[in-house]
Amino acid sequence: MLMSNFWSMWISILTILVIIGCFVLLRICSKNTTPDIKEGESMGHSFDGIEELNNPLPKWWSYMFYITIVFGVIYLALYPGLGNFKGFLGWSSSNQSIGTEQGIKADSKAAIENAAKEGRWVQYDVEVKSADDKYGHIFKEYAATPLEELVKNPEALKVGGRLFLQNCAQCHGSDARGSTGFPNLTDADWLYGGDLATIKASIMNGRRGMMPPKGGLPIDDSEIPGLAEYVVSLSGGEHDAALAAQGQGSFMKGCFACHGMDAKGNKFMGAPNLTDNVWLYGSSRGKIEESIKFGRAGVMPAWKDVLGEEKVHVITAYVYSLSNK
Repeated sequence: MLMSNFWSMWISILTILVIIGCFVLLRICSKNTTPDIKEGESMGHSFDGIEELNNPLPKWWSYMFYITIVFGVIYLALYPGLGNFKGFLGWSSSNQSIGTEQGIKADSKAAIENAAKEGRWVQYDVEVKSADDKYGHIFKEYAATPLEELVKNPEALKVGGRLFLQNCAQCHGSDARGSTGFPNLTDADWLYGGDLATIKASIMNGRRGMMPPKGGLPIDDSEIPGLAEYVVSLSGGEHDAALAAQGQGSFMKGCFACHGMDAKGNKFMGAPNLTDNVWLYGSSRGKIEESIKFGRAGVMPAWKDVLGEEKVHVITAYVYSLSNK
């Protein structure tokens, strides 16, 4: 999509001025601007035993700077960068001219050309189609294998691990141990269930967890410290028994509907078990009170339209293997 002429000119002028400014600044700094002080003589400044001398910039540094300026000019002449100017090579990230020479099938090429006509960015489509044509048969074989068998396939788990790093590590971490607000996938604690079918459903369709502020009921702010104390007691933490007893009444008023009478949670709703020592948002009283007062909202995106079921199938096996050695 082309930008307006105004913004095209604005970006072009600013870019050219920056390059010219760098060149002028480098030339100025390369000359002796203090004729009354010869090169190599003291500038009359010293601090902590260090004296400033009237020396030019190092030659190697200046030459490297000149090289970067020349590189920038050549690059902007050959490739897009100056507003709507496409460069003398005519390169475009949309790659509208890509055809079957890169391994793209005829039907894929038609889809890419249609996307280009509609003005959509198709570089991603090109790469995905090319990869699918090259590796698609491998994922089809994995998808035809039941998950119970796939988790025993070391090669499949390696592939799943790479897909995890590319798509899931941003939230769950490269070691899958999660972070504040993002579940640890290497333990045995699961909000929605840790069996193969449920894990696949979570990845395919995503999850949307929501804890309403104050349990969704009019719990007064004055009740929150007692309620937090009761929650701490549920997992065996050191607590004030009298204050926790007061908080139990608040729990039964505003929390049991999701977490259960025994506070062991509800996997159907994604409500966590409060009797273990696994905390998604922190176990300090301050964090617990914050969760009660303001609620929590967590979203895991659905991956079925991004990766497709075949790749999700392989990731499922990998995620399951993390907590089932």
